[in-house]
Formats: sequence, C-alpha cells, structure tokens
Amino acid sequence: MEDEADIFDGTRAQFPLTFGKQSKSQTPLEAIHNATRRPTSNLISKPSSSSSSSPSATTISTNNKSSNVLPSLSSSSKAWLSSLRNSKNPNPNSTSEGSMVGPAQTPVDSDEDGGGLIGPPRPQPGLRAGDEEEEEDGGAMIGPPRHPVGLASGDESDEDGTIIGPAPPAPGSNLEWSGPEEDSDNEGENRYRIPLSNEIVLKGHTKVVSALAVDHTGSRVLSGSYDYSVRMYDFQGMNSRLQSFRQLEPCEGHQVRNLSWSPTADRFLCVTGSAQAKIYDRDGLTLGEFVKGDMYIRDLKNTKGHITGLTCGEWHPRTKETILTSSEDGSLRIWDVNDFKSQKQVIKPKLARPGRVPVTTCAWDHEGKRIAGGIGDGSIQVWSIKAGWGSRPDMHVEKSHSDDITGLKFSSDGRILLSRSFDGSLKVWDLRKLKEPLKVFEDLQNHYAQTNVAFSPDEQLFLTGTSVERESAAGGLLCFYDRVNLELVSRVGISPTSSVVQCAWHPKLNQIFATVGDKSQGGTHILYDPTLSEKGALVCVARAPRKKSIDDFVAKPVIHNPHSLPLFRDQPSRKRQREKILKDPLKSHKPEIPMTGPGFGGRVGTTQGSLLTQYLLKQGGMIKETWMEEDPREAILKYADVAAKDPKFIAPAYAETQPEPVFTKSDSEDEEK
Repeated sequence: MEDEADIFDGTRAQFPLTFGKQSKSQTPLEAIHNATRRPTSNLISKPSSSSSSSPSATTISTNNKSSNVLPSLSSSSKAWLSSLRNSKNPNPNSTSEGSMVGPAQTPVDSDEDGGGLIGPPRPQPGLRAGDEEEEEDGGAMIGPPRHPVGLASGDESDEDGTIIGPAPPAPGSNLEWSGPEEDSDNEGENRYRIPLSNEIVLKGHTKVVSALAVDHTGSRVLSGSYDYSVRMYDFQGMNSRLQSFRQLEPCEGHQVRNLSWSPTADRFLCVTGSAQAKIYDRDGLTLGEFVKGDMYIRDLKNTKGHITGLTCGEWHPRTKETILTSSEDGSLRIWDVNDFKSQKQVIKPKLARPGRVPVTTCAWDHEGKRIAGGIGDGSIQVWSIKAGWGSRPDMHVEKSHSDDITGLKFSSDGRILLSRSFDGSLKVWDLRKLKEPLKVFEDLQNHYAQTNVAFSPDEQLFLTGTSVERESAAGGLLCFYDRVNLELVSRVGISPTSSVVQCAWHPKLNQIFATVGDKSQGGTHILYDPTLSEKGALVCVARAPRKKSIDDFVAKPVIHNPHSLPLFRDQPSRKRQREKILKDPLKSHKPEIPMTGPGFGGRVGTTQGSLLTQYLLKQGGMIKETWMEEDPREAILKYADVAAKDPKFIAPAYAETQPEPVFTKSDSEDEEK
C-alpha cells in the first residue's frame, strides 16, 4: 500500500498551486528581537573603580560572550506571543528552532519497545559509577536532569552528586552558560535586571517630545511634543510599523507640557502652554476644558482659574475626580473634573518678597496626601492635605536649586523626594530632614523644562535623562542611580544627537520609556528585554503588518444621470471642446509677448511708440516731446489768458465774488533789479 504522503502529493498535483489555503511563513521570534537588538557599545556602562557622582567618570563594559547570542524568551512572554501568533496552530507547544524555554534537556532516545520515553530524560553515557548504581536501585530518576557530559572538573566535586536549581544548557545550544567566576563578575552588572537588550522607537513628531504618559495596564502610550500635537499609541493594535492610531492638537500654537492618566485609565489630562487644561477620554475625544481666570484681578484666590500659561499637571493617584495643575501665574490649583467652571482649592506658595513667581512643576505623593511644588525662586514647598489646610507649606526648602526646578518625584514610602533642575543637578532629599540633601549628582545637563526623574518598579533605582551639549559628543543619556548606596549604577546612550527629556519605567511591562528630540525631530524610545519584559513592545514587534490586498483598492464609481435637474447635473466634459480649439489656427495662436521698455502715448514699446505712424511722425519732427524741457510754472501760466476770457468750470459760478488772482513775479526778475 502506498504511503499517505505519496497519495497526497499525487492528488495535489492535479490542482493548481493557488488552490486551497496556503500556509503563511512566519519569522521566528528570535529573529524579530534580534533585529531590534541594541548595539553592545550602548547596552550598559558601569562606573569605574574611582567612583564619582558624575556620569563622565564611567567606562563601558559589556559581556561580549553573551551579547552575541540572543537570549531565549521568558516563559510568560513566550506563552503570550505564541497565543497571539499561533492561535490557530494545532500544536501550540511547539517552539521554533533555536528557542529554548526552561532548563535544557538531553536528547531523548526511544524505548526498545518502539514507544517514546515517558518521564525525565535518561542520563547520557559516561556518567560516574555512583550514578549508575543509584539508578539500579530505583530504576527511575527523580529531580531535574543531571549535568551533561563535559563539565569542568571542579563541578564534579560534589559529595552527594545532587544538583540544586535548573541544569545549565547543553553544549552546542544557543544559550551560553558562564562558570562561577564569570557569574560573580557579572553579578554586580545584572543584579538590577535593567531591560536594555532591545529597543524600538515610536516616531511621528517633528520636534522634541516633552510629555509622556503610559496607562497603568501598559496598553496605551501618550506622547506630547513641542509641535503642538499629542499622539496616541496602542500596543494591542499596532504592528511592526509602530504607527499611532490618533493625533490630537489640544491648543493651537501651544506646546504640550504634560500628560497624565486617571487612576482608572479611562481619561487623561493634557497640559499645554495655554491657561486652560483639557480632559480627554481614552479614545481621544474632548470631555471638557477648564475655565480661564480674569487676568485683571490682582488676588489669584479670587480668580476662577489660571490666568497665564500652565507648566505642569498631574492626576490624583487615588481619586479619579481630582487633578492638580501649576502655572506661571504663581499658583497651584486643585480641580474637580466634574466642574470645569471653577477650581476647588487655590494654593499660593510662600515667597520671600510679594509678587508673582512662577510654579515650574508639581507632584502628588504615592497616596495623594501631600503636594510638592517647585517654585521659580529655587525653593521646594510641600503641603499636607488635611482638615483646614491652607496655602502655608508644611515643609519649605529655600534655595534648594540655583535655577528652575523641572521635576519632582516622591518615593512610595513617602520618605524620599527627588528633584531635577536646570542647574544640571539631581538631588535626593529625606523628607524627615530637609535642611541638607542626602546626595547631589552634578554634571547632568538639562535644557528642557519638562525633564523629569523616575523610580524603578522596586524603587531600588531611580533614573533621569540628560540633554545634548554642543561641544560634547556624549549625546542624550539615561542615567541610573542606586537608591541605597546613592551612587551611579550605569548610563545608557539613547540618542547621539537628541536630548532625553521624559523617562518612565513601567512596573507591569518592565520596559523603560524615554522621550528624545531636537528642533527637527522627536520620538519615544522603548527599551525592553525578551527575557525580562512582558507584553508591550513584545506584542507589536512580533505582529507583521498586513499585506495589501486587491480589496484595498476600490475604484470610485461613476454615475451617469443625463436627466437630472440642472442643480445636480455634473458639468459636461470639456475635453472635446479643447481638442477642437487646438485644431483652430486662430484660437490656438500663441498670444504675443508683452512689450517692455520705454514707450509713448500710454503704449509701451522699444521704438518709443508701438505704432508705425507714431514712429514715422516722431522721426519727421511732427511729434515733439517738450515736457521734459519746459518749466512747469510757465506751462500752466501760458493758459491763464485763455482761462480768464473763456472760463468753463469753476470760475463762472464765482465770477462776481471771486477776487482777482495776483501772481508773484519770478525770482529771476527780482535778482536782476
């Protein structure tokens, strides 16, 4: 009897190649992530032995052995991507060649009976005699698979021969295992588990991206720019082209300065350079705009809203009806999103001298019980929200920075406050002792008023971006600092020509977002690691764009209705009429070129007269141009006698009352006398 495959091939040959459903070739996930892999030179850098707080005293060090090989996907990421891409695959557990999930296993041999081996794999030949004796007793191996053949001699020195933890990869696999010495060397580098191996860029803006907001589920990203627009990205709906699904322009001619999601992620706040903040729903539809105050009222507490441009705004972390805004008018205001006509509370910071000093930034703490504001005079003021609280700050740090403050961030435990400033420094403050900062990190260039500082999900690290200097070749960097030791951990090069403004480390996705840009371009860089990150960039990178089909091109139908009313009748085609005119030698004659140069008698021509008659008369002396040689006064007075004898226009009406005109004599006659 013929084999089933031969029967299928013979039957398939009777049909055309396009018959039946064609299987689509899919790119392996490892190849996709290898395309987005960051260069090893920019992967991570560690501080040198001579520790310094500035990022300039760092050296780049990478593990070249592990950087050349793409690590396998984490189990959760692999399951998520496999469910997306292979949802119709009858064998979803099958993995692509070269990708290994979990501990490595030895090749499986079939039983003598012809069936497959059930249970853990058998040990490879060449094991110790003690191991063979153990198998003779029970006949079954318990625990994880043993080490493959070819391990170092130091690894075989275990007294009991037991293995703790998953086995290292087998020789020849795409995963490399470093020995204990290499593990100890890389322990300091990898203990923070910073996802930096891969990178994608969300483009679309034409200027620097100054605002960033990622919702709490990690499915949608908002980016605002100096090009006055807000772009919305959806990881679930994006493919590898990484295009935004909606673009907004909140306020024409005003830069976008801050974006913030509500706690339920159903709305977001947009703060621009105008005096009015806007609320949008999740799909980008406008829900409302807060009122603008009266600029002629001196006392800011009596105005219903801000009177000058906003600088920052943030949604309450717990309450979905409350937001906070700060403005250049020198006030902070708390709003209720259900009432766009007036604010709930006006906060006026404490000033050394009376006047209007702008509030450059503001922030809630993790529980929403305290508010921090960065004042234009360099001070940091903190208010505690409690019964009967007012504008008097509970904590006040004078001259905390020598320039405007661009970012503030509370820790989740409420003990640490981070501040970022235009003076190129990042300061760590203990809220229990605010007289002096715990640590000051210098040489962090900052040229943008929206440069912020953020914590890692476990708050063991905090990070901030740097701006590009004209003379420096470092580019825009992302600097990571240890919260416990208060020292620089690493710095990552994001863009060689653009400055890093906003940064965020999402806790659920375990991905780092950094916005960059300059005067001509802007984008959002997303750093991730297939072995550490979840969803987010992993989803959209693995989804190939849909191929164009013939159904995408729909010809516009042409409807002919010769008996329609003149109002709705289409204009007749002029094609035949134009063809007929082109055949007519008179109508198709090229018009003469306009004459240039001096002319005569209102006509312009090169012969000082466009007509032949005028030319001949002038050459014969019958037409003379005397106005260039005559005195204007004499030319008028020669008609005085004729006007006196035969007046035609105004003189007859005033013949009896008009005085006799007396003309002055010429200056030449007076001089002669």
